[in-house]
Amino acid sequence: MIRVGIVGGTGYTGVELVRLLAGHPELQLEVVTSRTEAGQSLVDFFPNLRGHTTLRYEAPDLARLRELDLVFFATPHGVAMDMAPGLVAAGVRVIDLGADFRLKDPASYEHWYGLAHSATDLLAEASYGLPELFREEIRGSRLVANPGCYPTAVILGLQPLLQAGLLHLDSLIADCKSGVSGAGRTARLGLILAETSDNVQAYGVSGHRHRPEIEAVLGRSCGRDLELQFSPHLMPMIRGIHATLYGRLNRSLSDAQLQEIYAQRYAHEPFVDVLPWGSHPSTRSVRGANVCRIAVHQPRPGQVVVLSVIDNLVKGAAGQALQNLNLLFGFPETLGLEQIALLP
Repeated sequence: MIRVGIVGGTGYTGVELVRLLAGHPELQLEVVTSRTEAGQSLVDFFPNLRGHTTLRYEAPDLARLRELDLVFFATPHGVAMDMAPGLVAAGVRVIDLGADFRLKDPASYEHWYGLAHSATDLLAEASYGLPELFREEIRGSRLVANPGCYPTAVILGLQPLLQAGLLHLDSLIADCKSGVSGAGRTARLGLILAETSDNVQAYGVSGHRHRPEIEAVLGRSCGRDLELQFSPHLMPMIRGIHATLYGRLNRSLSDAQLQEIYAQRYAHEPFVDVLPWGSHPSTRSVRGANVCRIAVHQPRPGQVVVLSVIDNLVKGAAGQALQNLNLLFGFPETLGLEQIALLP
C-alpha cells in the first residue's frame, strides 16, 4: 500500500481528496493536517466521511510526513514551497494543489502571488500535472504542480488547435465562469449566499494570476509565445467551471475537420469527452466526476468557439491530483476515478 498524507485538510479541495482517496484500493491515507483543528475528528467537520475514516487532524510535522510515500498540499500559496524541499530530499513525492510550482519564473511568481519564491531549485524539475499534455514527464517526477481549475478547462479546450498551428495567436479569448467553491472555504462577505445568489460578477479582468499559467503552458504546447484575454466570472452555483473559448483560424477548415481534430487528439484520453459537433456541455454533466467535456463550434467561417466544462474540485483539483498519483506509482490512470457525474 502507498502511504499518503494531506497537508491542509479543512478546505473543499482537501476534503475532496479525502473522499477520493477513501475509494482507492492501493492507498492508505495516514495523515491529514490542520494547524487550527489539530486533534479534532475529520467526520466532525465533514459528516459525509462517516464510516470511511477515523482520522483526526494533526498539526503539520515534517518528521511525520517524511515517513510517507507521497504528500499532497491542499494549501494556500507559500506553504508547499517551504515544506516540499525537505520532503523531496527525504524521498517523499509531492503533489502541490496550490500555486507554488506552476510558474517556472520566480519573478513571475513573486509578481502574481506577492511572495519571493523560497524553493527556486525545485522549480525547474517540477512537472506540470496535466496528464493529457505531460503524461510521460509526470511519471518520473518527484514533484508535481497540479494545475489550476480555470487553466485545466482552458488548456484542454484550446490545446488541440494550438498544437496543430491552426489559430492566430493575437486574438485568443477565454471567457470563464466558476462556482463559489473555487474561492475556497472561507467566510468572506462576497461569498455568502445573499451576495452570490441571483448574481453573476466578473473579477480579475485586468489581470488574474491564472492567466500567466495558461499562457505559459499553451505557449509551450505550440512552441511560441502567445497572449490570451482571460475573463473569469463568479456564478451562483457551488461547483463547476464553464470556459467559452474564442479564436480565429489561420486557414479554412470545415466543421467536420475541426471535429476530427478534437476527436483524434482526445481519442485515447479517459477523462476528456469530445461531444458531437455543435453540442453545449453543462457544468452539471461533470459534477463529482474527473472529466472534461468539450464541444466545438464554427459560427462563421474562420471563427471557432470551444466550450469546455469541468468540476473545479475534481478534474480541476483533487481528481486530477489522484490521476497524477496513479501515474507516479504506475497504477492504471483511471483507478479510483471512475465515478459517474451526479444528476440532478
